[in-house]
Amino acid sequence: MTLIWGLLLGIGALLVISPVLWPATALPRADSSGPVDVLRVRLVQAGLPRVSVTTFAVVSVILALLTAAVTIALIPVTALGVAAGVVALVLPSVLVTSRSRSRRRATRVVWPDVVDHLVSAVRSGLALPDSVVTLAHAGPPITREAFAGFETQYRATGNFSLCVSELKERLADPVADRILETLRMSREVGGTELTTVLRNLAAYLRQEAAIRSEVEARQSWVMNAARLGVAAPWIVLLLLATRPEAAVAYNTAAGGVLVIAGLAVSVVAYRIMVAIGRIPDERRWFR
Repeated sequence: MTLIWGLLLGIGALLVISPVLWPATALPRADSSGPVDVLRVRLVQAGLPRVSVTTFAVVSVILALLTAAVTIALIPVTALGVAAGVVALVLPSVLVTSRSRSRRRATRVVWPDVVDHLVSAVRSGLALPDSVVTLAHAGPPITREAFAGFETQYRATGNFSLCVSELKERLADPVADRILETLRMSREVGGTELTTVLRNLAAYLRQEAAIRSEVEARQSWVMNAARLGVAAPWIVLLLLATRPEAAVAYNTAAGGVLVIAGLAVSVVAYRIMVAIGRIPDERRWFR
């Protein structure tokens, strides 16, 4: 009886730890939302597709260590050096996110033009692959590099579906996903309403871009207030820490707790202000 109970206990423990020992890698996830996947997508959206996540993490750590060392050397306050190191650690991620949002904001206004080029190419009698290839030469400059990659890959493989999937990863944009999935469906299923669907999509994209631009312009004061409210106390703190008596006070345990708590409050307050003032980005449903 003891042997049976021990066997059941061992099987139960094995079942509990089996997801860790044998992760389910055979079935791909429909939506990769882990931090590594999110960072990889943001690097692509920021125009840095050749930068790996590992390289980015190593650079961030080195920058954090250097910033902390320089801060402590200039301002002899340990807690302030730690705070500066933490800020430097997350600063590259913030910059990449900001650059990706800027590029998406810039490409948002050109997608209707991309659709118009596709409609013109299809109505002129070109096949769908050739219509997409024309965007590498006649499309908006900000998207030509991605479509040039599609042209090169399609000339080499002739597989339209595979090339569309690779193009979606290079563009990493929900609007591009909708356009390319429409083209893929038309290629595989057929139909005569492709130009009508594309024209309707272009009209919707223009309307959406106009509304987003107006709302973002009105909400920009919230973002500026958030940045000013976070930066002002730390500028004052840096000026105070240059005085020897203030440096001695901040080097105590109470001073360290005050600096770290201030950093935490600043981060939370900034994230709340950003959440209030930013319009949610559209998710990528076709991946």
